[in-house]
Amino acid sequence: MIEKILPTQVASYETFEDPAEAELFPEEEALICDSVESRRREFTAGRHCARQALARLGFSVPQPVLQGVRGAPVWPRAVRGSITHCRGYRAAAVCKISRLTSVGIDAEPNLPLPDGVLEAVALPEEQVMIKELLTDVPEVHWDRALFSAKESVYKTWYPLTRRPLEFEDAMIHFDPSDGTFSARLLPHVRRAQGFPREIAGRWITGNDLVVTAIALSATSGVSVDSDL
Repeated sequence: MIEKILPTQVASYETFEDPAEAELFPEEEALICDSVESRRREFTAGRHCARQALARLGFSVPQPVLQGVRGAPVWPRAVRGSITHCRGYRAAAVCKISRLTSVGIDAEPNLPLPDGVLEAVALPEEQVMIKELLTDVPEVHWDRALFSAKESVYKTWYPLTRRPLEFEDAMIHFDPSDGTFSARLLPHVRRAQGFPREIAGRWITGNDLVVTAIALSATSGVSVDSDL
């Protein structure tokens, strides 16, 4: 499913169940030793997806995927990547930084957001757009798609900047006809050098899910700290 909205430079792996063969390295186990069982399952399956995606990228020897600041996955030095999980779905996507600068993915159940959440995450213009889309294309829960798209923006942004990005910092516009969306960083956002003001993404629905993805081209000219 997710490979349909990612470019060929990205290696991905997804599963709709928690694989019985999924295991953690001791270093990963230490990260969730106090977690509840549901968190342990999603974390373990997410790391399994990450290793499968890395293998498809050419990393044949399995290795731990640890956590950095704010819980972001720590990838091999030549790699950018993203992990997502929700009920009934786990996925990971990775790319070599020589070909793409960053990748962000997110999956959500194709269900309405809880009461009050849309108002908390959507700009006024986005709320108008969502209302219109829900009328025109009701089979997609566009409020949830908006939430997912903003998560994908953040996952693309953070590995390059190591700075937070709030829901109100980017404006999303969906094209319901071709499975694309755009995300525009608002003028008050301090960007990394060369980080584009507007980035493009794709979305897809299926299996009761809405999934979004952004792959940032290596030609975007983003200035990235070599230690990131």
